[in-house]
Amino acid sequence: MNATISASSLQTVHVPLGERAYDILIGPGLVARTGAEIALRLKGRKAAVITDENVAPLYLEALIASLGEAGIAAAEVVLPAGEKTKSFEHLMTACDKVLEARVERNDCVIALGGGVIGDLSGFAAGIVRRGVRFVQVPTSLLAQVDSSVGGKTGINSRHGKNLIGVFHQPDLVLADTDVLNTLSEREFRAGYAEVAKYGLIDKPDFFAWLEANWKAVFAGGSARIEAIAASCQAKADVVVADERENGQRALLNLGHTFGHALEAATAYDSSRLVHGEGVSIGMVLAHEFSARMNLASPDDARRVERHLKEVGLPTRMAEIPGELPPAETLMDAIAQDKKVKSGKLTFILTRGIGQSFVADDVPASEVISFLREKHP
Repeated sequence: MNATISASSLQTVHVPLGERAYDILIGPGLVARTGAEIALRLKGRKAAVITDENVAPLYLEALIASLGEAGIAAAEVVLPAGEKTKSFEHLMTACDKVLEARVERNDCVIALGGGVIGDLSGFAAGIVRRGVRFVQVPTSLLAQVDSSVGGKTGINSRHGKNLIGVFHQPDLVLADTDVLNTLSEREFRAGYAEVAKYGLIDKPDFFAWLEANWKAVFAGGSARIEAIAASCQAKADVVVADERENGQRALLNLGHTFGHALEAATAYDSSRLVHGEGVSIGMVLAHEFSARMNLASPDDARRVERHLKEVGLPTRMAEIPGELPPAETLMDAIAQDKKVKSGKLTFILTRGIGQSFVADDVPASEVISFLREKHP
């Protein structure tokens, strides 16, 4: 654990990217401070707030009021909720609304929502007028610790998840921990999968801390702020070292190659599988596949599965409701995934807890054999 993370009510993680550097503020009450925090950092006085039908009734009024108090005129864009919103149709709706609001380059697009809204809004901010300022106000745990940080934006294609998008760094991230209290248990658990991921990548002490303290993280308070800040710091460190995923940033995809294939296999139906659940199953599969390749001990895979199961996350393909397509179809989704380079399969594998690495040219024959073995 990072010894500098205390139990204070507000934490700041700085992402030092030169002229594109920004802060991640983590703590309670930040939705009501959005306007003041933006006014401190940005010159523009117009904003387009993009949110969804689930989040809007909860937080949009308070956020718009905070913008007004800071002298920022705001337009509202309310989209349907769910993964299927990450489409060209809804992207064009968002872009049209931003342009109708006459948002200029020094003004900003504000994403108020989870990962879906953040990804789509960031993409819109990156392409309208060839790039306007962008502020993330993530309202899910998954978005606060992962998708709101790092500048990866995008929408889905029928060929796979997040295959169309741009890198567009935010100018500010406001992670209001109060809003997490309105999440369902399922949504919070799904976000926790990404928290655990940071320990499994290269922070075994953090993973051990989570094993001991996960109940306090779920309960809220200082442990929750600590876990979110540690996760954001871990992601920021990786992003600064490899902003455009040319090398080690790919480690952040631990569990995602399998997870994205499972999401595609369920047609992004959130009633069957949400992203964090796919990542949970994917991380177990990545550790089991690593053991199969004699890279890591099977005990590590069992330890990962035990912890994720303990917090209530799915760890097996058989736990996904409904029938899955055959292993060959899952393999096709993996081959289309963006972690493929020059037709060679690239996976994030591990030599143990907190010892993940980028494995290039993984034999497809081994992967398909493994998928057949694990298929329900």
